[in-house]
Amino acid sequence: MDKAQTPRETLELLDQFVVGQGRAKRAVAVALRNRWRRRQLEPALAQDVYPKNILLIGPTGVGKTEIARRLASLAQAPFVKVEASKYSEVGYHGRDVESMVRDLIEAAVALVRQEHATRVSKTARDLASERVYHCLLAGHGLNLILDPHPRSAHQLIWRPDQDPSDEVDPPEELADQHRIAEVLRKRWDDGELEEEIIEIEVLDQGLSALTIMGPQGTDAMGIDTSALQEAWGRTPIPKTKVRRTTVSEAKAIIESEEADKLIDQDAIAREALDRCENEGIIFLDEIDKIIGGHTDGPDVSREGVQRDLLPIVEGCAVYTKYGHIRTNHILFIAAGAFHFHKPTELIPELQGRFPVRVALQPLTEKDFVRILTEPRNSLVRQYEALFATEDVRVEFTRDGVERLAAIAFKANTVTQDIGARRLMTILEKCLESLSFEAAERPGESVRIDATMVEQTLGDAADDEDLMPYDM
Repeated sequence: MDKAQTPRETLELLDQFVVGQGRAKRAVAVALRNRWRRRQLEPALAQDVYPKNILLIGPTGVGKTEIARRLASLAQAPFVKVEASKYSEVGYHGRDVESMVRDLIEAAVALVRQEHATRVSKTARDLASERVYHCLLAGHGLNLILDPHPRSAHQLIWRPDQDPSDEVDPPEELADQHRIAEVLRKRWDDGELEEEIIEIEVLDQGLSALTIMGPQGTDAMGIDTSALQEAWGRTPIPKTKVRRTTVSEAKAIIESEEADKLIDQDAIAREALDRCENEGIIFLDEIDKIIGGHTDGPDVSREGVQRDLLPIVEGCAVYTKYGHIRTNHILFIAAGAFHFHKPTELIPELQGRFPVRVALQPLTEKDFVRILTEPRNSLVRQYEALFATEDVRVEFTRDGVERLAAIAFKANTVTQDIGARRLMTILEKCLESLSFEAAERPGESVRIDATMVEQTLGDAADDEDLMPYDM
């Protein structure tokens, strides 16, 4: 984590993607900074400084998930989003709560592996290029090997069964093959062979021959299949298969394989464990859905899930194939709409594990205007870029954006409030015809103003009876 990234700087970065909700963004910015602060403490004291888990309370579509996801991206931290309603009490059908920690370590391993692969990317790219080039030669009937220290131009290529140290003149056909190889090399260097079809041997990424699956997967059963194979004297041997693909695609595949050979897998596992335990973020959505109802029927997937979730949030050791993960310092960000329940209806022990509570505000019509235009990834920018690929210039005017926002806000008021997600529905309906015809209208310019919005959306934009079905 970057020492220079203060809470204020984190807030400014979050402002580039999330409109409003200042209190929620300040809370997560402080939580992120507290992690760096804990790392500066003596180990004995740092062990007792636990994260201040956050409970975000607000209706759907106001930015709860986006805040957590952007926070993890800014911190380069392992992150998973899970839905509390997908879990069930131990002993019943469904996922157990420990699986969220296993998902987190997998995310950490993928993140660390990508970072290590980036460091060796140049070397891996060079190795992959040569390997694919040799396959290209073989595809043209040049089943030869290259002498790394040629003594003359005619000794660059040799037959596989020939000793490069033999001082003999190559036959005429070898000289012809050499000329073919020189032509191919020139075309290769000029990038003219990227779409050439070749056959190349790659690792088979399919399931291993020995796979033991349980209801929760091999991790939940405490089984490491690779270790079990070794114990049975069946050390897994990497399988390969021949793929027919283009040169450009083959380079990407082989580069990934070469990068895996260059990086230390054990070092990745160790670093991922540390990142998971000390920087991991679990976003627990729909936590209000596991509050027990007031019914006479069975309620196995609600309050029981809370009891199972409690030790994970409090801090325990969870077994994974990478080792035991202690959850003491994982940051949990829970979120829920709480339309039909209150946060106080959670079991008291779980409530105490989310000391920071922030109520997010419903979005206003002005917020919709800002959401359409201000964020770096705003919908307006996205649609302008999408239509630009068809050579169609789309311009959103201020009054057009305001009219779109007004229709979206009214739809949320009249029908179910789905927050900013309503904007996607309105925009897609408004631009439906243009999206279909854009490929046939290159070079045109389209102006999205209030008049065009009214004409496109028609009477449904103001008719409360039609709106529930059209929006």
